[in-house]
Amino acid sequence: MQTFLVGGAVRDQLLNLPIKDRDWLVVGGTPEQLIQQGYQQVGSDFPVFLHPKTKQEYALARTERKSGSGYMGFVCDFSPDITLEQDLIRRDLTINAIAQDEQGTLYDPFGGINDLNHRILRHISPAFAEDPLRVLRVARFAARFHYLGFTIADETIKLMKTLTAQGELAHLTAERVWLETEKALNEKNPETYFFVLRQVGALAVLFPELDALYGVPNPAQHHPEIDSFIHTMLVLQQATLLTEQTELNKTAVRFAALCHDLGKALTPKAILPHHYGHEKNGVQPTRNLSNRLKVPSYDKALAELTCAYHSHVHKAFELRANTMIKLFNQFDVWRKPQRFLEFLTVCVADSRGRTGCERREYPQKDYLWQLYQTALQVDVQQVINDGFEKQRIRDELTARRILAVKQKIAEIRPHFDILTS
Repeated sequence: MQTFLVGGAVRDQLLNLPIKDRDWLVVGGTPEQLIQQGYQQVGSDFPVFLHPKTKQEYALARTERKSGSGYMGFVCDFSPDITLEQDLIRRDLTINAIAQDEQGTLYDPFGGINDLNHRILRHISPAFAEDPLRVLRVARFAARFHYLGFTIADETIKLMKTLTAQGELAHLTAERVWLETEKALNEKNPETYFFVLRQVGALAVLFPELDALYGVPNPAQHHPEIDSFIHTMLVLQQATLLTEQTELNKTAVRFAALCHDLGKALTPKAILPHHYGHEKNGVQPTRNLSNRLKVPSYDKALAELTCAYHSHVHKAFELRANTMIKLFNQFDVWRKPQRFLEFLTVCVADSRGRTGCERREYPQKDYLWQLYQTALQVDVQQVINDGFEKQRIRDELTARRILAVKQKIAEIRPHFDILTS
């Protein structure tokens, strides 16, 4: 029985990246042998065991044979006669099929080290096409390693296109699609994930609302990049930069950035490149996408609100105090201040996600946040002490908040007028 370190741990070690998880492969072993040594079996699909001390995962070497459609249609064999190479060949990419024994010796039967050195994502064998989930996985790895200069091999792109064209992606469950997408949204370059999916035809299958933005023009004076899909990818890029070193919900902010302009795909061609009413028009396609992929409710809510109200923030200096309070109420900022901050972050990303505007100041965020803080200081207990009851409490509280915001606008607007002049 031999034990090998495999997968991402070996790959990341060779790339001089931090190792997050260590996965181990056991060749020549049986479940009974591992259990006798104190390993704990987990999962019922195939034998994976937890080390008695480290709790790291140890899997028996296995082969897989296609037996049906989708990523679940496989028959697995865990015979102790299965070799290291037989196990490695079932993996997706050459860079993920490098093993290291306990003495530190590397085993690389499929040229993964060479592909690491040349920054190439390449499938190992034609069996790649048996698992549709690998289309998303390769796109995700492209997003993860884009900053290191990795590209996808031409033959792998061709195979991904074939897999998409054969309709295999239809067999993916919503949960698996969202899981890969959520991981991609948390990579350094999530926009690369969507560019790759579009390149191989998968975006139209899995994200038709997003794919529909491609080729839809914006006014050149506001959007030098013109194309609505390109703009969305630039906004996602900016949202990623703005959330890297924060405590904000990264997935939610980036998903909202992805969805913020979906309404532009519904703009009548007769009025292009203008997009009157695209904010409200974007809510339903965002809801459709979220429901289909079973996106978490928090992420879905932020994305829908962002669609509907991002233009309010862009025009913040034109809004009256009562409109400000309505906006605050829509976001329930009194109980969910972080969600409002996340929304404002997407608005900053939207402003900067245009060619040549990447470093543009966005004073609307600070302006609205100051007004929110002012409204927050209005004391509901004082309203009650003043004798207001039931519905009149809310009406009076709203009136006092509007007055406080109106006074604050008069105080701070001159400063912001200087900034924006």
